[in-house]
Amino acid sequence: MQEINRTEIATLGEFGLIKHLTKDIELKNPETQYGVGDDAAVLEFKDKEVLVTTDLLMEGVHFDLVYTPLKHLGYKSAIVNFSDIYAMNGTPKQITVSIALSKRFCIEDLEQFYDGLKLACELHHVDIVGGDTTSSVTGLAISITCIGEADKDKVVYRNGAQDTDLICVSGDLGGAYMGLQLLEREKAVFQGEKEANPDFSGKEYILERQLKPEARKDIIEKLAKAGIKPTAMMDISDGLSSELLHICSQSDTGCRIYEERIPIDYQTAVMAEELNMNVTTCALNGGEDYELLFTVPLTEHERVSAIEGIKVIGHITKPELGCALITRDGQEFELKAQGWNPLKEK
Repeated sequence: MQEINRTEIATLGEFGLIKHLTKDIELKNPETQYGVGDDAAVLEFKDKEVLVTTDLLMEGVHFDLVYTPLKHLGYKSAIVNFSDIYAMNGTPKQITVSIALSKRFCIEDLEQFYDGLKLACELHHVDIVGGDTTSSVTGLAISITCIGEADKDKVVYRNGAQDTDLICVSGDLGGAYMGLQLLEREKAVFQGEKEANPDFSGKEYILERQLKPEARKDIIEKLAKAGIKPTAMMDISDGLSSELLHICSQSDTGCRIYEERIPIDYQTAVMAEELNMNVTTCALNGGEDYELLFTVPLTEHERVSAIEGIKVIGHITKPELGCALITRDGQEFELKAQGWNPLKEK
């Protein structure tokens, strides 16, 4: 095996490390007046609403470095934040990156992480403007704050859904969860072996859904081009059921979604069958798909149905009708939030 260079972080110190990782960052957005290198970044937004979101990712809770390459982790860390800004119908502009890490990581590891981070920022035209690094005794922790903007009349909240609105989702669901199940299965098979060579052929899509998710900037752009402003919107990080219940709760409505309309990829269905799991349950509760869930007025049916990559899966109802899934055979089941809950006891 080829020897990999390993430079201890202590050789650079905190400020040296930040300088090393951020030296080639070029600022792209006019709103970014000053980025990395001072006590604070300087941003200027003219006549816009400023959107701010933060995500904390903990090793052993949100990711497993046994099967997560650091470059992918850097990419995903940025993308999950961009997704939150798009879910407000906004545009991400800047991020700050804070990392706590133990002595088992070296400078080359952080370079890989930053390669992924920079790639995501390049694709979405986002500036890295600051952050912090510190030591950790419990593994790797990543906290990213993303700042975005939106026109004052364009921001979409979770609380605007109305009776008879259509419920729409982008892309397909359950793929990221199936990718995670596959990685966990292979990890268990090869536990303790030095050379693990799992065969992932035919399962590339679900692996990518888990390791390299995408934020749906394209959907926001398509909706804007079609002149459609959603009445409520969220990104699907914790599972469709959970997110839909948030929208209904905050909008004081009920809903009906239809099992046969939930978009599911072929690889997701095959993997669910292989693992003897119900694919609809996986699509409802899996999480980490980072697709957009949104509602639009019934009058937009024709226009929204014409947009590629968007599927109408149901409609909003009066609150007294509750929230339900209509199965393929016409039965009605109450929707429950069984998705990802980080604070739930094991």
